[in-house]
Amino acid sequence: MGRRSVEEHAARVAALVAPALAGLGTERVPLSTARGRVLAEDVTSPVPLPPFRNSQMDGWAARADELLHAPLVLPIDGVQAAGPAAPRTLSPGAVLKVMTGAPLPDGADCVVPVEDTEPAGDAVRILRGRASGTFVREAGSDLAAGSVVGPAGALLTPRRLAALAASGVAAVPVRRRPRVAVLTTGEEVVPPGAPLAFGQVYDANEAALVALLEEAGADPLPPVRTPDDPAAFTAALDAALDAADLVITSGGISHGDFEVVRQVLEPLGAEVGEIAMQPGGPQALARIAGVPVVGFPGNPVSTQVSFVVLLRPLLRAAAGLPPIVASTVPLAAALDSPAGRRQWLRGRIEDGRAVPVGGPSSHLVATMADADVLLDVPEDVVRLEAGDPIAALPL
Repeated sequence: MGRRSVEEHAARVAALVAPALAGLGTERVPLSTARGRVLAEDVTSPVPLPPFRNSQMDGWAARADELLHAPLVLPIDGVQAAGPAAPRTLSPGAVLKVMTGAPLPDGADCVVPVEDTEPAGDAVRILRGRASGTFVREAGSDLAAGSVVGPAGALLTPRRLAALAASGVAAVPVRRRPRVAVLTTGEEVVPPGAPLAFGQVYDANEAALVALLEEAGADPLPPVRTPDDPAAFTAALDAALDAADLVITSGGISHGDFEVVRQVLEPLGAEVGEIAMQPGGPQALARIAGVPVVGFPGNPVSTQVSFVVLLRPLLRAAAGLPPIVASTVPLAAALDSPAGRRQWLRGRIEDGRAVPVGGPSSHLVATMADADVLLDVPEDVVRLEAGDPIAALPL
């Protein structure tokens, strides 16, 4: 492919990937695994919230009109704890001791907190009366039975999950997450914790891509790492195509002698080339057996930037998650940028100003970890001065 702009390549990625992410359907999952998912349809509560009249305080259930002349002493009609109970009716001229959350007896229309009372032998002294409805939680006062407790499109936050659980909902219909296969390549790449021979590096891309996919609402399949061997990569790719809605590769698409992804994908019709982006210039696109394949460069910062710029918006949209958008902030200091390349500098927002973090090189994975935004310098801009506005895309 010719050297495209970032916008042109992003449009090509969207045209390739978006149809595969559309129409993934729905699935039903238990609440215990639903955090971060998005509801596919309205969920209604089968019960009112609260499901019965209950006490808001530890105290005494009473009739408000019998407390008008407090202080006064009233007999005790029993005790009601929170928990299963038979319905009961409050005797006239008496009070019932109730705990927080306990069902209120018929006839009671207020609760006198325990701190407003004193023991009086087998009775209780009510020091202060209460108006009707005080410290009473009416059935359905939070939500009526049959009302929507989870609207379609709602993100299942802990707060939403709590409301669903309180309604007795045990499982919910959610958008199915796209299944994404991650293939990392390179003879020099070894898993963290393995012995590191001279000339080898630990694989940062596998961990980064899996975490980025989860954060974007996708379901990463167990990642696979292959050496620079076309047969091994082809076998891993075939397995990924059978299982995934989308395949991501990292490494093997540049101009060296051992570019295994390029060697395998180009004969299958892949577009492999450079885009006007730094870091992340080498890129690859293919559709193989109906499955989109997106190839990122192998340098760890290039892989992360490529994902954030090109794939994260598509995956979040497919998952029903809100987009992450750039804000415009002033630069803390002047900077230079190469002509003809849209540069994504790692940076932080400090005191409302954008501060570049580390240099522009694509191997600076440790300084990437210190950044919280990508600073977007257009390809036709070669210098920005302190105070100039710059787009900052949250990481």
